[in-house]
Amino acid sequence: MSLLSILNPLKNLLSFLTVFPVNMDENMLTDCAKHMWAFPLIGALLGLLAGAVGWVALQFIPSLVVGAISLALLLWLTGLHHTDGLLDFGDGIMVHGNAEKKIAVMHDQLTGAGAIGLTLMTYIVTAFAFAEFGKTIPIAGFQIPLIVPGLIIVEVCAKLSMVTVAWIGKSVHQGMNSTFLSAMHGTGGNWRLIAALIISFGIALPLIGWSGLFVVAAAILTGLIMTAIAHKNFNGVTGDVFGATNELTRMVCAVVLLAVITWV
Repeated sequence: MSLLSILNPLKNLLSFLTVFPVNMDENMLTDCAKHMWAFPLIGALLGLLAGAVGWVALQFIPSLVVGAISLALLLWLTGLHHTDGLLDFGDGIMVHGNAEKKIAVMHDQLTGAGAIGLTLMTYIVTAFAFAEFGKTIPIAGFQIPLIVPGLIIVEVCAKLSMVTVAWIGKSVHQGMNSTFLSAMHGTGGNWRLIAALIISFGIALPLIGWSGLFVVAAAILTGLIMTAIAHKNFNGVTGDVFGATNELTRMVCAVVLLAVITWV
């Protein structure tokens, strides 16, 4: 295996999942789908960058502001692509009617109350949860600010949940989403999911111990629930469902992380 064969997929994943100025290949989508198992690695990088900025900010400004800044930075690093999916998903699930009508509403240019309400609730809860990451936790006998490992783990989990959705979901129509769903089905998809799980647990457990087990489990459960909601409302998974899953899982896992470090 050459160095190029390793670096090229990572380059495409960075181009697809972040705003980093990385050139993409013509077969970027197919390449990213085949290497969807590495989504949590990109999440870890994003969380590390946001966590480092958050840790520095905590030295100068209140944690409540740092929580909002950390979330804003993560949204900027991902180019707000997933936010668009969250908005459309909110409108889609609030509309009465059949799957075709709901999908049509998701694809129109209007932003309704469902989109605004779901997005505001998601980001407000996430920002407040991140604000609590200003506290310290014991790791290997040292008191470590939670904001660095916390942001790494929740962003890893956000990406893992999308892998879960691709593994279990079915495609509504041929498009960008179907490329990922096809790659995650069958024997190859099973191995990609296993690799993503190993990476996620391999990052979470060393950082926060057994608490990481519950947070990663929450990400998997959120992905399964989002898939069930998508199948019920849209008869399958769309690209917007992937984006909404990322944002909602980040929120859920941030809250779960705060709960488990208190009780475990």
